[in-house]
Amino acid sequence: MPAAPVLVVGAGPVGLTAALLLAGRGLEVHVVERHARPYPLPRAVHLDDEVLRVLQAAGVVDDVLARSRPMAGLRLLDGRHRVLAEFRRSPDAGLHGFPQGSLVHQPDLEAVLAAAADADPRITVERGVELVGLTPGRPVVATLRGPDGANRSVRAAAVLGCDGANSTVRTLIGASMRPLGPPDRWLVLDVRAPEPLPVWPGVHQVCDPRRAATFMPVTADRYRWECRMAPGETVADLTTPSALAALLAPVDPAAVTIERAVEYTYRAEVADRWRAGRVLLAGDAAHLSPPFVGQGLGLGLRDVHQLAWKLADVLDGAAGDEVLGSYQAEREPHARALIGVARLLGRLMTGGGWAGSVLRRAVLAVVRRIPVVARLATDSASPPLPAGPLVDRRGRPGRRLAGHLLPQPTVLVDGRPCRLDDVLGPGEAEIRPDGDRLVVIRADGSEVTADDPGGGLTGWLRHGRASAVTVRPDRIVRSARR
Repeated sequence: MPAAPVLVVGAGPVGLTAALLLAGRGLEVHVVERHARPYPLPRAVHLDDEVLRVLQAAGVVDDVLARSRPMAGLRLLDGRHRVLAEFRRSPDAGLHGFPQGSLVHQPDLEAVLAAAADADPRITVERGVELVGLTPGRPVVATLRGPDGANRSVRAAAVLGCDGANSTVRTLIGASMRPLGPPDRWLVLDVRAPEPLPVWPGVHQVCDPRRAATFMPVTADRYRWECRMAPGETVADLTTPSALAALLAPVDPAAVTIERAVEYTYRAEVADRWRAGRVLLAGDAAHLSPPFVGQGLGLGLRDVHQLAWKLADVLDGAAGDEVLGSYQAEREPHARALIGVARLLGRLMTGGGWAGSVLRRAVLAVVRRIPVVARLATDSASPPLPAGPLVDRRGRPGRRLAGHLLPQPTVLVDGRPCRLDDVLGPGEAEIRPDGDRLVVIRADGSEVTADDPGGGLTGWLRHGRASAVTVRPDRIVRSARR
């Protein structure tokens, strides 16, 4: 094990999850956060089923689920709030063992993560401490400024920049953001209601080019409205009684209490460089996404799920530093793909002026009745990773399992129901189907046999014509044998 800890800059959800994942692999972790206290107001609200697997790996998923609720799906509305199309999501566990989408109050999520970090003796969290300098090397030397204004130097085996859109780490390594599209100004309005509002429990997207808007009930008594701001408009313009009545309709503004009303500029950007030696970027420090597929936070959690095991292998001596070079190579195309999807959906749902509104109504009247379209509208599946040193994508197109995230059914081990990831263990594992059963060979050489009562994974393997698959610690299929 390295003598110096890993330094994580930023104690938001991405930074704290990174700390828990690294500590779970036996590493000492030092987290610094420039703000003295956690941010008390909501920001991100959506977690998909794949991202919940990351929180499962961090050991907090059940506590998060207790504070979240399944998302009912998506409704597309016209400018008069009439339903154009509805795409439902099941509240039951799906392909990855969790509801396909869940809504959460970000301070609740951060509280769960912070409590877990505080309880882990391998993690030290310092708040009110700011990173002001970095000298890459082995170890990395970081200069920290404390609440008293005094500087001190610390040695770190590696540094993770999980410090958000205005990342200090990104600046210090000389990386910069590259735009993928124009910025988009929106009003974000978070409210609380003493009585439940009579609304459908899913996400509502108003497809009106004159005033594109989004509404969703979050958790408990919390609700969110967002709307695109016109050039020259201010928050004050959009929070007058008449403006609120139009935005919140059919909800009476008098029935809610505004907790936050802010202007937020959504950006589509990716950093040109995610790594300098053993200093690496993750989350909003590496990429920023528009909100239309709800993947801003999810992308960051996926980043650290992959980065944690690669960094642990490097620091333990099980792999060379070249493994860290695969991080951006694998994660950047994925981030660009989902950001591209978000931009495309934003244009399809809110662009085109009056003619676009007419066309949307006509097209949606047809496609909402097509099952495959309904699945696409509610699917949050990640695109497969491309072929590379850690992904062996050989075989017939359409049947290649390598690069895909392995499904996670609930399996039975000695008659006891278990989530598959918990059976696989923290390292790489091999899985082979044996009739309706699964044989799992863990990284430590131990073997477990599990029943797959729903047949979901055994069927998935048979469809891919795989006699066995090797699964990475981030649950991506590394290779498949026929």
